[in-house]
Amino acid sequence: MTFASDIEIARAADMKPIGEIAAKLGIPEDALEQFGKSKAKIGADFVAGLKNRPNGKLVLVTAISPTPAGEGKTTTTVGLGDGLNRIGKRAAICLREPSLGPCFGVKGGAAGGGYAQVVPMEDINLHFTGDFHAITAAHNLLSAMIDNHIHWGNGLALDPRRVTWRRVMDMNDRALREIVCALGGVANGFPREGGFDITVASEVMAILCLATDLADLRRRLGNIVVGYTREKQPVTARDLKADGAMTVLLKDAIKPNLVQTLENNPAFIHGGPFANIAHGCNSVMATQTALKLADYVVTEAGFGADLGAEKFFDIKCRKAGLKPDAAVIVATVRALKMHGGVGRDALTQENVAAVTKGLENLGRHLRNVGQFGVPAVVAINRFVTDTDAEVEAIGRYCADYGVVAVPCTHWADGSKGTETLARKVVEIAEAGTAQFRLLYDDSMPLWEKVRTIARTIYGADDVIGDKVVRNHFRQYEDMGYGRLPVCMAKTQYSFSTDPNLKGAPTGHVVPVREVRLAAGAEFLVVVCGEIMTMPGLPRHPSAEIIEMDADGRIQGLF
Repeated sequence: MTFASDIEIARAADMKPIGEIAAKLGIPEDALEQFGKSKAKIGADFVAGLKNRPNGKLVLVTAISPTPAGEGKTTTTVGLGDGLNRIGKRAAICLREPSLGPCFGVKGGAAGGGYAQVVPMEDINLHFTGDFHAITAAHNLLSAMIDNHIHWGNGLALDPRRVTWRRVMDMNDRALREIVCALGGVANGFPREGGFDITVASEVMAILCLATDLADLRRRLGNIVVGYTREKQPVTARDLKADGAMTVLLKDAIKPNLVQTLENNPAFIHGGPFANIAHGCNSVMATQTALKLADYVVTEAGFGADLGAEKFFDIKCRKAGLKPDAAVIVATVRALKMHGGVGRDALTQENVAAVTKGLENLGRHLRNVGQFGVPAVVAINRFVTDTDAEVEAIGRYCADYGVVAVPCTHWADGSKGTETLARKVVEIAEAGTAQFRLLYDDSMPLWEKVRTIARTIYGADDVIGDKVVRNHFRQYEDMGYGRLPVCMAKTQYSFSTDPNLKGAPTGHVVPVREVRLAAGAEFLVVVCGEIMTMPGLPRHPSAEIIEMDADGRIQGLF
């Protein structure tokens, strides 16, 4: 059986002018800042004027722990949004913008797939509206101003050995993880160690995605701690007088982007922090704007529920005052087989026993989401090779948790394939049974916040860290940052810090390697295990096959 590729399906899409898509949500033409015919930003004045409107229902789409077999979380998010519109609800979806690093690396883009995509897919996966470039420029402007300040006398007494602010680029480049900058003599500054992270790990990215307006953006940018004096006093971007210029660079990037699905339904795509090294959610401004305009807003959080969903609840909802009405946990038969011990070469063969063993992973995610008081439904993203016996095994397992599992075929059938899921989500959301609660209080000590996540979400026995790391936690508390939430940075492939440990492991410990203060984003990044904040390219990156054909069309992107 031959299927059209994602890019072929996207190119055949009957896209409507973006003004028609905006009109579905009551957005007037003069509130749009258009990027061609199919993309637009929503004007800041219009967004600000929505604040007194009531919110629609908020639905989070999350997933089991990801595997190379794929789960289709973004595809399901798009399919569910289309499904809700199909059954007569005014629905919008909220997604993150894709990073160029994974697009040219191994993961691919993030625009959905099959007949559940957002378009124009090629634009969204590449430069889109330039938001990531603006974030990269603002971040590196601050980097330049740090070294310039040191060069011209260092009036703030910033200790070059204690500069914590790194540089960023939106590409996977392992050679830049650790560098020495300012070599070449006095004219080039004072040499010091530095390094690069990928743009989606930038605190500026997190700030843009958590800011509520331009003034809040500037406040947060000014609060960024770039390093310390010899007396260990913090030096901020505001001290360097960098916050104003950084805000100027981000004045357009902060405005939410509007595009459409293949079925011409509205989609807000804005911001893109990674969930394994940042908080993994689209912007607060996009989500809040959508909630004021739609009856239902479907959003996703990156990777599995142990990362994206936990951070969506404990960071984004905490900071933005959001209260989700329902959650959808995406699973596939193929991924469950891998969690059950099956290799990639045997995923198309029926194996109910492996599915049943792999369901331990889904079970823990169900329990975890339940701890936040959010009612859930399981979406089985069905492949043509899945057998009825395998799908029925998932349904029986979920029934034991009091949760319904709904097979979905949105990849092949679009909204028709998620109509049943959409009706179940509406049933749950309208029932009003959600009793949203956070996992920990602001007042809990920072180390205990990390331990609480490790024990209750990851199934770990404990967290460990050397004396230097533990001292950093205490120092941040002494500096007044003890009430901040923690953002766990760890592998997405396992509940543990070992990416090869599938299923639902117990008895493990979570080693904390370092802790980074993100004072502007208002959380602490807790780096665990061997997770990298600058990925590398694989042996054969996607970039090797991406090119232009004789007709000027992009090939190899998907």
